Amino acid sequence: MDTRRLHLLLELSRLGSMRAVADEHGLSTSAVSQQLAALAREAGTPLLEPVGRRVRLTPAGQRLADHAVTILAAVDAARRDLDPSADPSGTVRVGGFATAIRRALLPAVADLASSHPGLDVVVHEYEPREAFALLEDDALDLALTYDYDLAPALLPATLRAEPLWRTTWGLGVPAAGAPDDAHDLGRWAEATWIVNSRNTADEEALRTLGRLAGFTPRTRHSIDSLDLVEDLVVAGHGVGLLPLDRPTRPEVRVLRLPGRGVVLTAYAVTRRGREQWAPLRALVAALHT
Repeated sequence: MDTRRLHLLLELSRLGSMRAVADEHGLSTSAVSQQLAALAREAGTPLLEPVGRRVRLTPAGQRLADHAVTILAAVDAARRDLDPSADPSGTVRVGGFATAIRRALLPAVADLASSHPGLDVVVHEYEPREAFALLEDDALDLALTYDYDLAPALLPATLRAEPLWRTTWGLGVPAAGAPDDAHDLGRWAEATWIVNSRNTADEEALRTLGRLAGFTPRTRHSIDSLDLVEDLVVAGHGVGLLPLDRPTRPEVRVLRLPGRGVVLTAYAVTRRGREQWAPLRALVAALHT
């Protein structure tokens, strides 16, 4: 149904005459009559009945006018919600990896709480491939993802990514007897390596590092938590990639890798065409700051 015609029907129920509706909207009485006749055809039932020289709403017309109150209010709310210039309000569904949630999302949400109290954020933890699939299925509005320069992620054409920050990763080893750096990576050719259990990106980056150093890393443990990676390193169960800028326990040392090391880039990923939605735009802007 045409919402403009619903509005005319609602005005007729309020004002009581075609002439009053026409004057209210700067239309002719004939134009109002034609629009309401078209609405009756859309509804499939008579909406008006004559009373002398005037008309009144039929019972069906009155019920539709009652529905029009809710329908028009919902349409108006939707317009405000989708207006890029409107004050951000509504629920933004975010999925991302734990570090991004702690480092960027939670501070951004705290900052927005006072400036945009109508904005609500729902948070889920996902690895990049999971988040990409959920974005494409419209089960998320925003994904916080990452990749490595040695293992770039393949972004679906329907999605759009904005870089948020970059950080360099090194090699986490037991601190006792550790060298100054890991430039001679072949020193760990026979070591057991720890990789991520939910994303293959760090394993792909590790294999590239190994090829450059002339060996194939032997991966055995797959761990999602960086704290647990440290536990395994301390216990002597292997070595693995860890961020250089992340504080570690004294028993663990993170060594610089050859060249520029392994660089992780974090991204804010949205579906193309959705980035101008006011609540989403406000949240992404807060993530950048």
